[in-house]
Amino acid sequence: MKKIYLYLSFLALLLVLPTSISAQQRLNEITQRGKLRVGMTGQQPPFNMESKTGKLIGYEVNLAGLLAESMGLELELVRIPFNQLIPSIQEGKVDLVMSGMTINMERNMKVAFIGPYVISGKSVVTKSITLAQADKAADLNQSKLRIASLAGSTSEKFVKTLLPEATSLPLANYDLAVEALLKDEANVMLADLPICLITQMRYPDANLLILDDPLTMEPIGMALPADDPLLLNFIENYFNALKMTGLLTELENYWFQTGSWLTDMK
Repeated sequence: MKKIYLYLSFLALLLVLPTSISAQQRLNEITQRGKLRVGMTGQQPPFNMESKTGKLIGYEVNLAGLLAESMGLELELVRIPFNQLIPSIQEGKVDLVMSGMTINMERNMKVAFIGPYVISGKSVVTKSITLAQADKAADLNQSKLRIASLAGSTSEKFVKTLLPEATSLPLANYDLAVEALLKDEANVMLADLPICLITQMRYPDANLLILDDPLTMEPIGMALPADDPLLLNFIENYFNALKMTGLLTELENYWFQTGSWLTDMK
């Protein structure tokens, strides 16, 4: 991963700071503070999670670090429960959010989005061979099923909207959802595909299964304040630079394919 930072000087050349003084208020505030505050739960592997040393690691942690360095700022990661992430932007508690957040119309009416940087979809983790063979939402819409999901997420909404016959178990974080699954308090954990894949990798002896194909197709991106087009433009340029240098592909391969970082997890 060290070679990623060799590209920072190139990123700095590609990113063009906005010049309109009247529209630069938030960028000026961030610069004067000297810190870029990024909100995330810290409990959504491989996007963001806590290491054995208590440090946050993950795909989005790397992206946030590259952004802060390209702006010449210190990175401040702010841990916030998922259902409070968007309010934290609206209240000015963080400058942006990167936390495995699906871009959808409801959220986009409250905040702006950059991305997607990952295309995901709803999947499930289960011990049941039968449930792992589901190919549409209706196959999971059973009154006997208890489905764990992340409270406040699109996964919780998916369960309540499309699986009304099942019992919804919204939980504060994915660790609790996995624990419920392992203890047979839930039959299924419904989440974005990368989280399901990593859960299966983390517990190789639990005989956990996932769907062959996701039930939906969903874009994951960064949420920003809705009233600052210049900050949006700056970070759009940042992501274009990451794509041009191939860093997004390199990061995606490391965090979503190799699994070599699993031993660092708490």
